[in-house]
Amino acid sequence: MRPLPSLACLAALTTLSCAHGSNPAGAPGPTDLEARARALAQRIIIADGHVDVPYRLQETLGPDGEPTEDISQRTQGGDFDYPRAVEGGLDVPFMSIYIPADLQQTPGASKKLADTLIDRVEQIARKSPEKFAMAHSVEEAQRNTKEGKISFALGIENGSALEDSLANVAHFQRRGVRYITLTHSKDNLLSDASFNTGKRTWNGLSPFGREVVAEMNRVGIMVDVAHLSDDAIRQAVELSQVPVIASHSSCRHFTPGFERNISDELIRAVAAKGGVVMINFGSSFLTAEANASLEKFHKAIQAFMESRSIKSFGAPEVAAFIKSYLAEHAVTLARVEDVADHIEHVVKLVGIEHVGLGSDFDGVGPTLPTGLKDVSQYPNLFRVLLERGHSEADIEKIASGNVFRVWKQAAAHAASK
Repeated sequence: MRPLPSLACLAALTTLSCAHGSNPAGAPGPTDLEARARALAQRIIIADGHVDVPYRLQETLGPDGEPTEDISQRTQGGDFDYPRAVEGGLDVPFMSIYIPADLQQTPGASKKLADTLIDRVEQIARKSPEKFAMAHSVEEAQRNTKEGKISFALGIENGSALEDSLANVAHFQRRGVRYITLTHSKDNLLSDASFNTGKRTWNGLSPFGREVVAEMNRVGIMVDVAHLSDDAIRQAVELSQVPVIASHSSCRHFTPGFERNISDELIRAVAAKGGVVMINFGSSFLTAEANASLEKFHKAIQAFMESRSIKSFGAPEVAAFIKSYLAEHAVTLARVEDVADHIEHVVKLVGIEHVGLGSDFDGVGPTLPTGLKDVSQYPNLFRVLLERGHSEADIEKIASGNVFRVWKQAAAHAASK
C-alpha cells in the first residue's frame, strides 16, 4: 500500500481509542502463552509478504541522495530495523519495491525507480553482510536463516515498473524479484485497480496484462493479486498456471464495501488454485469502524496536501498537520485480535494452507493495530493464535510454510519449461 506519513506521527497515536478484549475463560495464563509465543517466533521462520522499507528510505533521503536512516541499527522511526526484527523473530521480509501510480505518466520513470530501490536493498545487504542477505529462492532464505541472517526477498508493488515491455518481466526476475503486484491505486497498462471504484479501463486484465501473467509463470515470478479489481483477480487466478498470492490483503467480510480487501468468493478462488491470502495489519483493513475512521483521517491529509501543493507524505508540514488533527479528533484503531480474526476467517473458509502474513509495515503509516506496531511484535499475534487453540505446526504454516510452498511451485514451474 502507498506509505502514509508514518515516521513523524507514530508516537502521537499511542493514545488513540481502541477496544480491549480479555482472555477466554480457562485459557492458559498470559505469561505462559507469551513465553511460548516468543519461543515459537524464534524457532520457526517468519516470512512477511509486504514490508515497505525501500520507499520509506526513499522518502527521507539526505541532500547527498543517501538514506538518513540505518536500518541495520535501531531507528527512531519506522516499523522495521534489524534489532526489532530479531526481537520479533522476522526472518524473511519481502521488501516492497513500491512504484507510485503517478509515475505512469512519465515513460521510463517507473522502471528507473524500481531498479533504484532494488539497488538500495542490495546495498543495505552488502553493507551489513553479517545481518542481512538477499534471498532469491526459498532454499536461500532457509540457508540465510540457519546462518543467523535476515533475508531480503523482493516484490514489486505495481506492475507499471514493467512499462510497456514484456522483456522487463525477465529483467526483474534476474534482479531477484519474486512477485509482482500487477497494479496499485490506479488502472495501469496491465490491470484495473480496486481503488478505482466505478472506473474500469479493462474490465479486469488488459491484453498486455494477460501476456504478463503468462510470462511471470514462465520465468518463476509469483502473481500478486493485491490491489486488483475483483474481475482482474478472477481473471488472474484463472489464467495463471501456478498458484497466486494476495501479498497484503485482508478479508472483505469484516469491511463490507472496501474492495481493496478480498471477498469470500475470491478467497475461495485463490485457494482452489492453491494460493495464499496474506493478511494486512493496517487497521483500515481489519474492522469497519477503523476503516470509516481512518478514511476520514486520510481524506483530511489528502485535502491538506492538495491545498498546499505538497507531493510527499513525508513532508514536515504533513507531520505537523497530523499532530494537530489527532489532537482534535478521535481515531479508531484495530487490535492484534482483529488480525487473528481475519486469519481464522480464511482458515474456516478454505483451510490452514491458504493464509499468511502480509503486514504492510512501513506502508500503512500510523494505522497499525494495538499489539502489532512494528516487527518486534509478531509474538503477540502468535500468542492470540495459541490462546485460540491453534497448534504450533499450523502457526508455522501461517508464518512461512504456505507462501514458501507457492514460491517453490512458481520456481519449479519455471524450471520445467
